[in-house]
Amino acid sequence: MAGTKTNAGNFFEDFKFGQVIHHATPRTVTDGDVALYTALYGSRFAVQSADTFAKAIGYPRAPLDDMLTFHVVFGKTTPDISLNAIANLGYADCRFLKPVYPGDTLTSTSEVIGLKENSNGETGTVYVRSTGRNQDGETVLEYCRWVMVRKRSKGSPAPEAVVPKLPERVDPNDLAGAVPALDVSKYDLALAGSPHRWEDYEPGEKIDHVDGMTLEEAEHQTATRLYQNTAKVHFNQHTESKGRFGKRIVYGGVVISLVRALSYNGLGNAFHLAAINGGRHVAPTFAGDTIYAWSEVLEKAEIPGRKDVGALRVRLVGVKNQDCASLLLKTPSGEYAEGVVLDLDTWLVLPRRG
Repeated sequence: MAGTKTNAGNFFEDFKFGQVIHHATPRTVTDGDVALYTALYGSRFAVQSADTFAKAIGYPRAPLDDMLTFHVVFGKTTPDISLNAIANLGYADCRFLKPVYPGDTLTSTSEVIGLKENSNGETGTVYVRSTGRNQDGETVLEYCRWVMVRKRSKGSPAPEAVVPKLPERVDPNDLAGAVPALDVSKYDLALAGSPHRWEDYEPGEKIDHVDGMTLEEAEHQTATRLYQNTAKVHFNQHTESKGRFGKRIVYGGVVISLVRALSYNGLGNAFHLAAINGGRHVAPTFAGDTIYAWSEVLEKAEIPGRKDVGALRVRLVGVKNQDCASLLLKTPSGEYAEGVVLDLDTWLVLPRRG
């Protein structure tokens, strides 16, 4: 008799509150990953781009872009969490805790922290807290996300609903653990490409990042495979041609990386994404869409014990197929404005004047 040795992925009924999942396939990140990440998104932050720049201010070498770390950790989780997902709905309490360098090996685990069946009886929302660790067992990244997952059977009983209470924002006390003590006197503003330090930004300020990038089919497919993300909504056209959109959806992390890269023009010294307080993929993105970005400074915070760097709480907004000159997030009725695809509440770290 033939047995089933393949993994069809977990459906909503398969998740249990408190369940801990150890995800397969450790990943050693390399300089090749870094080069391909740059090729996909064009990120220009100097600390992550040049060993010489990073060493001058106190790093042993250029660390990985924070979103590359996120993607590798996230990708490990998809075969177990979101292989049968319809959509990734949001993020919260995401903290980058230690720098990652080429040569480090990353692994992932997730804990189910909430479950709630949707009213249609065909899907449910799964809440998980995922953790990425390096080869020494040190936690480099921790985040929560919630995902809409298909049920195997509409008639299967619903679990008791548990919706976790997540913090509105990461406390500034918990920021910049991934940044060594910096010699800001060696921080070369000309090489960094921006004269603006932490002191030069104020809450309420809005920045149109001006540039746009068109996302090609091959790019988002390559990116998703690079992170070993197996969610079929992103690259199985055979199945998705029968779905609600009739085509593959771009992995939301690709949109975050594009928006983050675009934000360099206006936030060129915000070299470290320290935390994601919360975020929503407001609308789907598809190959051929052009992504623009704008930002709003929500809060400014000193980091206890640090005089070298400070934190800005910044809303990063992604918009597709139209520029951001209006800097409009929502309409007067409270709905997201046309074209908005990403609403991401972040903490960014910048050098101070010292």
